[in-house]
Amino acid sequence: MQQKIAIDGMSCGHCKARVEKGLSELDGVNDVDVSLENKEADVVYDESKIAIKDIADKIEDLGYIPSF
Repeated sequence: MQQKIAIDGMSCGHCKARVEKGLSELDGVNDVDVSLENKEADVVYDESKIAIKDIADKIEDLGYIPSF
């Protein structure tokens, strides 16, 4: 499954790297591409291993606001 998630609160390259690293570490997330310019993440994940809510929760844990 592939999902674009808008992320509010990212303002620099460190934010982008933090979100990419945090989401990449989740079991079931296969690929993450974060765009600082568009303020969104394109996430490829395995629905049988992780729910989109868990991905959104991780973004919140990192200090940002996800929306779909």
